[in-house]
Amino acid sequence: MSKKFMHHVCIQTDKYEESLAFYRDIMEFEVVKETVGFHGRDFNTWLKLDDFMIELQTAKKGNTFNKWSSLNEGIVHMCFLVEDIDAEYKRIIELGYNKFKIKNGVVIYDVEDGRLFKIKAPEGTEIEIRDTNI
Repeated sequence: MSKKFMHHVCIQTDKYEESLAFYRDIMEFEVVKETVGFHGRDFNTWLKLDDFMIELQTAKKGNTFNKWSSLNEGIVHMCFLVEDIDAEYKRIIELGYNKFKIKNGVVIYDVEDGRLFKIKAPEGTEIEIRDTNI
């Protein structure tokens, strides 16, 4: 088997409406398919940005999720590249979203060969926005 590209990440949330609005309105994903009552879940929704997809789903009936922590093993954050970090920050602020991670008293900070900021999705996923590729 040869690997072609990453297809999707599955994100579970107990804040479905808030998370859906975040990925659709703030992160500019397109809703491809929303399924109600999917295998014991209230919702299972596919969102797409270019060739990358997120499968957003609620808990199965009767289950509750553990809260996200940066001390968990596995994926710690997702990163998206933008052409203009300042314009992207301004766009998100103008949409009324302000759950940014502060580092050393600032939101946008310098890293090796570029700048970035991090934003927290309603369900706790940390999203990194940066202006340079590795």
